Amino acid sequence: MNRMLFVLVGLLACGGVHAHKPSDSYLNLSLSGQTVEGRWDIALRDLELAVGLDADGNRRITWGEVQRQRDAITSHALSHLQLTMGDQTCTLEADGLQITDHTDGAYAAIGITGRCLQFNPQLTIRYDLLFPRDAQHRGLLRLDRQGRVESAVFSPARRSLAFDLGETRPLRVAWQYLQEGLWHVWIGFDHLLFLAGLLLPIVVRREQGRFVPAENAGTATREVIRIVTSFTLAHFAALSLATLGWIDLPSRWVEAAVALTIVFAAINNIVPVVYRRLWLVAFAFGLIHGAGYASVLSDLGLPAMALALSLFAFNLGVEGAQIAVAAVFLPVAYSLRRHRLYQYGVLIPGSLLVAFVGMVWFIERAANQTLMPW
Repeated sequence: MNRMLFVLVGLLACGGVHAHKPSDSYLNLSLSGQTVEGRWDIALRDLELAVGLDADGNRRITWGEVQRQRDAITSHALSHLQLTMGDQTCTLEADGLQITDHTDGAYAAIGITGRCLQFNPQLTIRYDLLFPRDAQHRGLLRLDRQGRVESAVFSPARRSLAFDLGETRPLRVAWQYLQEGLWHVWIGFDHLLFLAGLLLPIVVRREQGRFVPAENAGTATREVIRIVTSFTLAHFAALSLATLGWIDLPSRWVEAAVALTIVFAAINNIVPVVYRRLWLVAFAFGLIHGAGYASVLSDLGLPAMALALSLFAFNLGVEGAQIAVAAVFLPVAYSLRRHRLYQYGVLIPGSLLVAFVGMVWFIERAANQTLMPW
């Protein structure tokens, strides 16, 4: 069981931990025969890391600073994007640079024009922006082929995507978003911390200053299923409503609220406020977490059918990942639920550690400052 604690500490100490809202760019391309037009929105915070924008070091990027780095921005972006029709590489050029706002901040909007030597229905797009710096970065593609819209996701493991311009494959879109749902949990560190805060007391809870082990495995298993399912349903509901534009909350404060859910879940393990029906807590907090991720799909501008399919597949992946985490954790924790090592060596220090990280994240997100290099 000490190993479980060491793993948790190691994860907290490792680099590359990011906030709930991941690093994304939005690539919108429109194809008409051999002609390519589009726009690529890249977060200014990402461009600052890649090419350096904040010349005076005051942590505020101005339009003047962006203009001065115009050539560096467009050159850097286009060097990480390639379109190929058949075996012919298409030429791409930057066509204007503007600033636009997404739900998580300011983005550079780079206009793109291009032309392929001859039309070929076999199109390949290669994207590798920011992957060497940020393994959680995703490139969200919206491809318009004369009115037929398809979406796709670029990731470090999926840098090249092939398209047959003569057909639409909705199942491929669903499969990609299913994978993104899985990775959303497995590499979304705050999501894992929130799960840890809820799952740690499943097999043993504190009542009146003492530990009470779960009565049997069936009871613990049913509680895990209720928690995981309630969280996913709420996550799906909030993500859907926000993506459809029915609710619109400031990203910064939603992210701060996500951090507070982590703190509450952890502190509740030590000084219980909610003893039973933790699935209701999971549902309420799932609404907040879902709202925190909504901009990923809403900013992409997908048609209704593709959007519905992507939402369903993404949340199916979230549910599957949570079940996998719980399936690994529950048998080990249940077998050790009566040991003081689990009660005082894992539950208490693990919850304190989760609460500490959650509070640091809350301060960072509320104050828009970085306290630790995570």
